[in-house]
Amino acid sequence: MPRPPEVVLSPEERTVLEGLCRARSAPARLVLRAKIVLASVERVAAPLIAERLGCNVNTVRQWRSRFLVRRLAGLEELPGRGRPATFVGDEEARVLAATLEQPPQATHWSARRLAKAVGVSKSSVHRIWQRHDLQPHREKTFKFSRDPLLVEKVVDVVGLYLNPPENALVLCVDEKSQMQALARTQPLLPLRPGHPAAHTADYERHGTTTLFAALNHAQGEVLGRCAKRHRRPEFLTFLRLINRTYPYGEIHLVLDNYATHKGEEVDRWFQRHPRFVRHFTPTGASWLNLVEGWFSILTRQHVRRNSFTSVMALVKSIHAYLADWAQHPQPFSWTKTPAQVLAPYHLTISGTEH
Repeated sequence: MPRPPEVVLSPEERTVLEGLCRARSAPARLVLRAKIVLASVERVAAPLIAERLGCNVNTVRQWRSRFLVRRLAGLEELPGRGRPATFVGDEEARVLAATLEQPPQATHWSARRLAKAVGVSKSSVHRIWQRHDLQPHREKTFKFSRDPLLVEKVVDVVGLYLNPPENALVLCVDEKSQMQALARTQPLLPLRPGHPAAHTADYERHGTTTLFAALNHAQGEVLGRCAKRHRRPEFLTFLRLINRTYPYGEIHLVLDNYATHKGEEVDRWFQRHPRFVRHFTPTGASWLNLVEGWFSILTRQHVRRNSFTSVMALVKSIHAYLADWAQHPQPFSWTKTPAQVLAPYHLTISGTEH
């Protein structure tokens, strides 16, 4: 019996192949090919590899040969291979056309109801939906900003992120109001194999607090302060805290259009502190303010699953999270240009429609 061909792997190739064998989500065919190559390194005969892996001996020889010629790329499918689609043409077009129309007495189609209406199998509907990336069960929300200065504000704020002024500080400032101190009536049931963490649906409310926060765009540091309310006096108090924390240099503040951030008192404060420059996000587009992303992290990682017996407990917990974040701040990097942000609105930078 001729000796099997020698297969030598580089460290990178071995890492990729072993990772495929361990990955639970990797396609079974790729896992089998990776195991064939790894077994071939030991110069085991093809019949023995086939017996060990439960496949055909020709399969072992085929993928070993492809790897020797094209390395890792040889384990991928060649163009044009695979079982051809069962439904092409009129029958598939009927499924697609029906999917894009609203069904009678329902808001969207299920695969079973559409299959019955069109006269095909449920699995065929699933395959067609998957092939055309259709997901009738999902729904997204959107909001169209009607700000007359939409273009100008997007260019201003995004330009500030992409090209911040030299020797100036950019802070994204906002408040997260009505943060509730909720105490679950029973302790959390911890995560265990086969069961996610669970909490009771009922809880006791112990009041709310508002978190004012300023995110340092360049370094990821967050300055925060909790207050009982979210009025202009509390906002001015937070501005004074920013002024004391960063006593020198020009400071650019990204703010939304909430009434707390405007008004005569606030305008007078900014007039007395000319080193502060305000940049407002468009109305209905406060997601342009990067601190909103940090609020989401705080909620998901620290607040939502927690239980607080008082407002003071919630405030202490938030301050503890702020202190922990300060130990390893993570900068927020903006990547989209103003033109890319405005593309869904069909607007150009000059403000004229396409």
